Amino acid sequence: MSLQFSTKAKTLKTLSGLLKTAKVADICSFTVSDFFTRKESCLDDVKKLNPPWIVRSSSTTEDCNSFSNAGAFSSLMNVNSSTLEEAIISVIKSYGDYRDNDEVLIQPMLDNVICAGVAFSHDPNTCSPYRIINWSEDGRTDTVTSGSGGKTWQHSANCTKAIPNSIQPVLTLIDELLDLFGGIPIDLEFALTGHGDAQILWLLQARPLVLVKEVETNEAQYQRLEIIKSHLERCINRHPFLMGEKTIYGVMPDWNPAEIIGIRPKPLALSLYKELVTDSIWAYQRHNYGYKNLRSFPLLTHFYGLPYIDVRLSFNSFVPGNLDENLGNRLVDYYLERLVSQPTLHDKVEFDVVFSCFSFDIFSRLDSLKDFGFSNDDIIQIVSSLRKLTNRIINPKSGLWITDSEKISILNKRRSTLLNSRLSILDRIYWLLEDTKRYGTLPFAGLARAGFVAVQFLKSLVSTGIFSNEDYDLFLSSVSTVSGQLAWDRSNLDKSSFLAQYGHLRPGTYDIESHRYDEAPDLYFDWSKRTDPPAQREPFKIALDQMQEISKLLTSYEIDVDAVGLLEFIKRAIELRESSKFNFTRNLSDALALIAQYGSMEGYTREDLAYCDIRVFSDMHISAINKNLALRTSIDHGKLRYEETRRLSLPPLIVNPDDIFSFELPQADPNYITQKQITANVVNSEDPDGIANAIVCIPNADPGFDWLFSRRISGLITAWGGVNSHMAIRAGELGLPAVIGAGEQLYNRWSRAKKLHLDCGNRRVSILA
Repeated sequence: MSLQFSTKAKTLKTLSGLLKTAKVADICSFTVSDFFTRKESCLDDVKKLNPPWIVRSSSTTEDCNSFSNAGAFSSLMNVNSSTLEEAIISVIKSYGDYRDNDEVLIQPMLDNVICAGVAFSHDPNTCSPYRIINWSEDGRTDTVTSGSGGKTWQHSANCTKAIPNSIQPVLTLIDELLDLFGGIPIDLEFALTGHGDAQILWLLQARPLVLVKEVETNEAQYQRLEIIKSHLERCINRHPFLMGEKTIYGVMPDWNPAEIIGIRPKPLALSLYKELVTDSIWAYQRHNYGYKNLRSFPLLTHFYGLPYIDVRLSFNSFVPGNLDENLGNRLVDYYLERLVSQPTLHDKVEFDVVFSCFSFDIFSRLDSLKDFGFSNDDIIQIVSSLRKLTNRIINPKSGLWITDSEKISILNKRRSTLLNSRLSILDRIYWLLEDTKRYGTLPFAGLARAGFVAVQFLKSLVSTGIFSNEDYDLFLSSVSTVSGQLAWDRSNLDKSSFLAQYGHLRPGTYDIESHRYDEAPDLYFDWSKRTDPPAQREPFKIALDQMQEISKLLTSYEIDVDAVGLLEFIKRAIELRESSKFNFTRNLSDALALIAQYGSMEGYTREDLAYCDIRVFSDMHISAINKNLALRTSIDHGKLRYEETRRLSLPPLIVNPDDIFSFELPQADPNYITQKQITANVVNSEDPDGIANAIVCIPNADPGFDWLFSRRISGLITAWGGVNSHMAIRAGELGLPAVIGAGEQLYNRWSRAKKLHLDCGNRRVSILA
C-alpha cells in the first residue's frame, strides 16, 4: 500500500524509518496549540537535539495535493537556546491566521555540506517525467530555495546517461520516493554532507508536486525523445554540399528564434517565421551580400515544435563566397569547436565566434586562428575576402544597403494598394505575405547585415582605443530610430494620430493572440495623461584627432569610404535596420489582422487560429477546396502537435544526439547595455500600471514591447536576445541600463526577485529582496 503525504513534519517522520537511499535528520515537532499550552515542555524537547537548530514551518496549508505554499512561511537557521523561543514564535506568526493543529518542525543543522538543493520527479512546466535537480555547492542548504543561484540538471525518465557524481544519489532517491508514494509526482529538498571519505544524502523535505495537467508516462516521453535522436543522428553528420564535419543545433545562433518567437511557439507563429525568413529568404540575402550560396537550405528546423537553428548551416553562410573551399571548411570546423567549448557564446556568435566582415581589429581577432593550425597566408586570404565583401556592403554610392533601403518604400506603396483594393480577404492575406518576403524581410535581412557590420566597426573603434566605452554609448544614444520616435510621438500626438502611426505593433510580432496597439490601446498606454517627452540626448561629438586616427586606419586597410562616410554609414545602417523592421512588421500585422477576420467569419477564434499552419492560407488562395474543412484540419492537427510541444524540454544547445535525454542547463553570459547602474523594484510587462520607475522583465527582445519605454521604466531584463537585438539597440539609444539575453536560469531567478541592483558597467546583477 502506498504512503500518503501529510504535513512536512509527519511526512519526514514516516520516511525516517523507511528510506534506504537517504537519511532524515532527528526531528522534534509540535502543534501550535501544544506550544502555547505547554511551552516549556516543547522547548525542553527541542534541546534534546544537538544545536544549533533550524526552525521550520510545517503548516497544514503546505504540501497539499491540490496546491502548495512552498516558501510562503518562515524557516530560521542557526538557532540556539537563547533565540529558540523567539524563532518558534516568528515561524508561527508567518502562518498568519494559524490553526491549532499547524506544526513547527525543528531539526539539527547539518554540517560539512557538500551540496544542497531541490529536485522534482517531473518538470512543472511540461508535466513530463523529467528529473530536474537544482543544486549549489557553496556549503549552504538554502542557496537554491532562496533563489540565489545554483546549477540545474535535467534528466529524462529511462535515461541511463551518467550525471555529476554529487547529484547521482538524488536520482535514486527520487525513484525510491516515487515507489513509496505510488508514482505521485514528488518535490523534494536534499543535502549531501561529507564525513571523511564517506558521504551522506539527507532528505530535508518531501511533498507532492502540484502540476497543472495530467502527467505524461515514461514510455511516451522516451518514444518521443528516441524519434528526435534518430532525426539528429541522420542530420548531424557531414553533408556533401556543406563545409564542416558535423552540425550542432541552438535556439539563439543566427536569427534567434528563442528571442523572436519563443522556445515553444504555436504552429502559426512558427510557420510564419519559417515562411517569411528562415526557409529561403535568409539564404538569398546572404548570397546577395557576397557570402556562400546556400539557397534551398532551410536554416531553422524544429523538434516537435521547438525551433532550432542548424548552426553548421549558419556558419557556412558567413563564409565569403570567394574564399577557398578547403580554407572555408577548416574555418567552419573552428567555429563549431569554439562554440562547443564556450556554449555561453550561443547568442553572440556573430561577434565572438565567426569572422563575417572586416573591422579595424580584424587582425587581432583572427590571431586566435594560429592556435588551430591556420597559417599567416590563411589569415591574409581571409582578411582579403572579408575586406572585399565589406567594401561591397558599405560603399556610400553603390552599397547594397542603399538598394535594400529603397525597397521599403515599394513595400509601403504596395501595402496601401492591396488594403484599398477589392481583392478578397484570402487574396490580400496571400499578397501581403508575399510582399513581406520580397520587399520586407529580404531587404530587412540585408539591412540587418549592414547593421551588424556597422556595430562591428563601432566596437572595433573601442577595441583599438580610438573610442572609449562612453563614446560608444554616446554614439548609440545619438542614433535616431523609429522606436525613439515612438516615445517622442507618444508625448506629442493625440490618441488617434499615434495609433495611425504605431497601431500595428504588438508584443509577439508573429503571435496572432497578442493584440495590436490599436486593438487594445488601453492595455498598453494610459491615455488620461500625456507622457513627458524623452530626455534630451547628449550630442555625440568626435574630436579631430579621433577623425584623423579613423582616416589613417581606413587608408591603411584599403576601406572604400572616408571617416565621415564611415560614421554616417554606421548611424544610417543601425537606423535603417530598425525602420525596415518597423515597416515589414506592418505588413505582417495587417496579414494577421485579416487572418483573424477571416477566421471569425468561418467560426474560429484567434486562439484556434494560433494552431494552424500559414501554408493553409496559401492553399485556400490557390486551390478550389473546402476552405472551412482545410482550416479546421490545419487547426486540429496543430493542436495535437502543440500538445507534444508542451511536453518537451530540450537544452538550448544540442551538440550530440544523447544531449536531449540528459543535460545541465548552461549559465548564460548576458549582454549588458550601457555603463549605468540602477536599483529598483522588479515587475513584468503584465502589470502595465506598475512598471514606471521599475526594472521590467520580459521573455523576448521583441519590437512590440516598445510601449514599455513610454512608461518611464528604469531598467530592462530579457530572457533571450543578442547584443545587436532590437531591445539592445533601443536600450543603448535611450541610455537605459539593460540586461539582454539573461538565459532561462538567470531570468527566472531575477524575474522572481522583488528588488534588483543592475550594475551594467561591472556586468553584475544583485538580488536585494
